[in-house]
Amino acid sequence: MNTLTARPAADLDELVTAVRGAVARNAGWRETASYVGDALREHMPSPGLLPADLFGGERGTYRSHRLHVEPDGSFSMVAIAWQPGALTRIHDHVTWCVFGVLTGVEYEDLYTLSDDGTSLIEAGSNPNLTGEVSGFAPPGDIHRVRNIGDEIAVSLHIYGTDLSRIGSSARRFYDLPVQS
Repeated sequence: MNTLTARPAADLDELVTAVRGAVARNAGWRETASYVGDALREHMPSPGLLPADLFGGERGTYRSHRLHVEPDGSFSMVAIAWQPGALTRIHDHVTWCVFGVLTGVEYEDLYTLSDDGTSLIEAGSNPNLTGEVSGFAPPGDIHRVRNIGDEIAVSLHIYGTDLSRIGSSARRFYDLPVQS
């Protein structure tokens, strides 16, 4: 496991405590994502909290670092560094997710599934800037993430599940034609 550097552990501890409180409200997924988003906005850490080796990598790649898994499995926190040109596959998630951009710009392309399930329909694109927080909950969370800028983008993602147990937050990948 990598050691967190540059910032006191209390910064992450404060965020974990705030997210724990948001999750403990036992609301539905969309409401929980909203509460967790509020917690992240209030306790957004700086990139200095993250291990330096997270920022390395080849153009077009991304690296993740698990920061916290709640002991009861109710949420996990992951930092992701997006190199210029990085791109995920189009996917959806097993649970709610909230993310905040610590540095750079993380682009999100949104999609809906066609009525007959044979293609995807472009539903929009969001440039998420440094300091911005966003979130979603299934269903209706089909998207991909990319970095189209020239600088590394770093984001902190909070998922409503135990990632150490299930391995990935992605529920399904979509290899379907995309309609504009």
